[in-house]
Amino acid sequence: MSGIDSEILPSLVSFQERSRKAIWHPCTQMKQHEMLPLVPIARGEGVWLYGFEGERYLDAIGSWWVNLFGHINPRINAAIHDQLDKLEHVMLAGFTHEPVIELSERLSKLVPGNLGHCFYSSDGASAIEIALKMSFHYWHNSGHPEKNSFVSLQNDYHGETLGTLSVTDVALFRDTYAPLLRHSAHVLTPDWRYATAGESARDYARRAAAALEAHLSQHHTETAALIVEPLVQGAVGMGMYHSDYLKLARQICDKYQVHLIADEIAVGFGRTGTMFACEQANIVPDFLCLAKGLSGGYLPLSVVMTTDRIYQAFYHDETKRGFLHSHTHAGNALACRAALATLDIFEQDNIIEANRVKASYLNHAAQPIASHPKVNNFRNCGMIWAFEVETRDPDFSGKFFQAALAQELVLRPLGNTVYFMPPYIINEQEMDLLVAGTLRALDSF
Repeated sequence: MSGIDSEILPSLVSFQERSRKAIWHPCTQMKQHEMLPLVPIARGEGVWLYGFEGERYLDAIGSWWVNLFGHINPRINAAIHDQLDKLEHVMLAGFTHEPVIELSERLSKLVPGNLGHCFYSSDGASAIEIALKMSFHYWHNSGHPEKNSFVSLQNDYHGETLGTLSVTDVALFRDTYAPLLRHSAHVLTPDWRYATAGESARDYARRAAAALEAHLSQHHTETAALIVEPLVQGAVGMGMYHSDYLKLARQICDKYQVHLIADEIAVGFGRTGTMFACEQANIVPDFLCLAKGLSGGYLPLSVVMTTDRIYQAFYHDETKRGFLHSHTHAGNALACRAALATLDIFEQDNIIEANRVKASYLNHAAQPIASHPKVNNFRNCGMIWAFEVETRDPDFSGKFFQAALAQELVLRPLGNTVYFMPPYIINEQEMDLLVAGTLRALDSF
């Protein structure tokens, strides 16, 4: 029974119904769960999630892209247990503690450039809100209040709060709330799937950068910042692009005095093959937003990192010039200890190099998927894989999810895009299971 007390089993008959009645699940049309049962999870271990009756599922999407080193990782667990005996939380306004200091110092040494000031919150959307507000407030404090608009990429996703939706270009999330949102501009995506026939990914990225410059040449005086998802646009189906775009975007932002916000919520901490995606373009953003994998997927934690130049624009005797923004659990001690343990694993196990070996293995093993007659655009960036499935079925995503569960896999397609973002501890045998199960799921359609 996978460690589940047999005395509680009778209550499991109504487990799904109890959850459906009591919980409004995120990103979900709840009526669908009248016919599509929720998946009860009792425990996790490594890359596996286990149900209450021994069924198991390989967590091939990292529990919504957050889990880096597996479920109930013993080293992260030990760090949290140790911290529980010392301090669970203290407000970060006017107080401080050792885990948040050490984490801030280590992150400042780890990220590209001189991003030495850390502002904490609890989730990715909050981090993006902070960066947007900081950018606007910087220009206000610097005597340019007219620089109060933002530009992002077509198909970018940055969150679902009102501020983040204003710079998001995913109709499914944005359109309903359009009357509540602040106007922002969206420029040509560098996603190579949109390149013309015969146009290389690099050439298309350069064409997209030219479109950005054309926009900023006309609108830089009112533009505070450009915000991008570096290298991979997640929510629209893992749209991948050439690093030249980031390099050129940095140059263009400098030319027109516009901040560059790097939303590495999903791609930071090794997902794209380097510790941070911006490294592949050798650029330093004005704001770097991190979350998801920051705590190894254990506890809610996010951070915005920025430069001393921006920090100094708020450093003043006048209270109103300060950045008056707060989150109750900012810099939570338990979450910071989980993050420190996560960084330890990166260092001690040489994870970036180990991931390159695993990515090479999975790319080779997945060739039958890439050549499958129903598959288009098989692609890879670091520890992210994606491909489109040829289908006209509007319910493909839900049906494929169910087909994958039958193969002991958690795969949650984005429209007709199937993707893998597994924990980094996945081994070769588990990668073979992932490929074989995906092929069987594909063949079921």
